[in-house]
Amino acid sequence: MARAAVSQKAEEGRRLSRASSSRLVPARKRRIYTHLLSWQAGCAVNAPTPKVGKTSPALRKGPSAAFAVDISDVPPPVGASRLRFRHVALIASFLSLVLVPVAVAAWYLWAVAADQYASRVGFSVRQEDSGSALDLLGGLSSLSGSSSSTDTDILYEFIQSQRLVADLDAELDLRAMWSKPDSDPVFALPAEGPIEELVDYWGRMVTSAYGTGPGLLEIEVRAFTPEDAFVITNALFERSSQIVNDISAIARDDSIRYARDDLTEAEERLRTAREQLTLFRNRNQLVNPELDLQSQAGLLSNLQQQQATALIEIDLLADQTSSGDPRLEQARRRLEVIERRIEAERQKLGFGGESAGGRAFADLVGEYERLAVDREFAETAYTSALAAYDGALAEARRQTRYLAAYTLPTLAETPEYPRRVLLLAMIAGFLFLAWSILVLIIYSLRDRR
Repeated sequence: MARAAVSQKAEEGRRLSRASSSRLVPARKRRIYTHLLSWQAGCAVNAPTPKVGKTSPALRKGPSAAFAVDISDVPPPVGASRLRFRHVALIASFLSLVLVPVAVAAWYLWAVAADQYASRVGFSVRQEDSGSALDLLGGLSSLSGSSSSTDTDILYEFIQSQRLVADLDAELDLRAMWSKPDSDPVFALPAEGPIEELVDYWGRMVTSAYGTGPGLLEIEVRAFTPEDAFVITNALFERSSQIVNDISAIARDDSIRYARDDLTEAEERLRTAREQLTLFRNRNQLVNPELDLQSQAGLLSNLQQQQATALIEIDLLADQTSSGDPRLEQARRRLEVIERRIEAERQKLGFGGESAGGRAFADLVGEYERLAVDREFAETAYTSALAAYDGALAEARRQTRYLAAYTLPTLAETPEYPRRVLLLAMIAGFLFLAWSILVLIIYSLRDRR
């Protein structure tokens, strides 16, 4: 019963509120108020039943007081949005800054831009590792020059150089090849212009990249006809091979020149050492002082043995005969002769200072050994220099560094450039990003006012 009474009172409150709101607010506000009153009625129905004997103050005041709504406390609803100038400007800016340029770019890429064909070539600078005559003499290093990786770096820079572009332009007329599509001012090269412009365009149409392996180089050349791309690629490969051969020839010439200079110096040193030794022999009348020293030492040893024999003989005669015995006198004279001879031989060998006839024999032997060592060293240096020169000549007779192509120049059948879809996507993304940033900047400045 209590809930029925509450529902009846809520319905009465809704009729009163509907009647009052119909006079004060439009139909849309009436709907909002109706939903609000329904929600309040539901809350009242679900509320716990008050105990008997206790009536809330709101109910005691009547149904209109329990469910009355203050319309002034409810915020007015948001009105319907209207199209304003800023909305029109935003749409117009998107059309003019994004859609129209993208449409123009798409029209140019598919209707105006000329097809481009790509020709590719891959090569590597190879180097012979065969041993030379220098490897037979103490493991001396070969005259092979720089490594293959360094040669590839040099070749990479040469392909981007202005000299190569100028040479190929003089040989093939690159301007005529790359300016064929007159209706494509974006991707075609102007017919007239400085060499710097041609070099910049060369960097766009010729792509150099290192391969997956060490010392590998891959070249891609683009042109507006397959034949032009193939001709440019083939000429580029020939020029690269020529520059590698020139570098190898310069290295060989330098090696031969250095080896020849070393050989000339070694020959002069050997000639001087031999002349000094010959002069020593002529001055001292000795062919080989070492052999003379051995013979002199043998003679001195023999004389010393004779001296010992004479002393023994004198002692025996002194014991057996008298002091006036002629044999004893003869033995003593023989001993004196042997001693004088020993002293003379010792002076020759340098044991008693210089002899009356010239320098000590030991000094002669020392000088001879010094000259002999100089000659041997000069002979060894000459042998090494001669072997180095022969090795340099052998290296010059064969091509130690050459350009090996693992992919010959290709002739394209299908155009690969320009990559229209990729270019259009990049243009659209860039324009949309720029437009978004511009709109954000404008709205941020507007909100600060």
